[in-house]
Amino acid sequence: MDLLTPELRTALRTNAAAHRAAQAAGVCEPDPAPVVKFFNPVGAATWLASELDADGDTVFGLADLGFGCPELGAFSLAEIAAVRLPFGLSIERDEGFSSEAALSVWADTARRTGSILQAEAVMRAARSSPSRPLPPDPAHELPSSDPEDG
Repeated sequence: MDLLTPELRTALRTNAAAHRAAQAAGVCEPDPAPVVKFFNPVGAATWLASELDADGDTVFGLADLGFGCPELGAFSLAEIAAVRLPFGLSIERDEGFSSEAALSVWADTARRTGSILQAEAVMRAARSSPSRPLPPDPAHELPSSDPEDG
């Protein structure tokens, strides 16, 4: 399976061009939704990509290698495609993936929950039940005033 279809490449490059244009103009940079999701079919590694550089290989997005600390950054499509897994498997593209949530929302939720996969479950639940909010950000929680909470 090709990791990117021509349509996905176009969408990723369009987002990258918008990002470069905003930087050049000195205006607020866009925060697009991820365009594509890659995953390890026998492990926890997951990547969400929102931009593709002009080199056709460098992708910007959210990377989660399964250690509980998803990070925004750049990664190489060639390196992901070169990964060889047990049973002759390789990294795959989630053909059913789509998202309207911005990459920053994914990153924030993944950091709070510990993984992209957990973030996906939380965001899916929040979409199906609007009264169910996203989990709080522990970095912004106020300390308890209850002396028994110690």
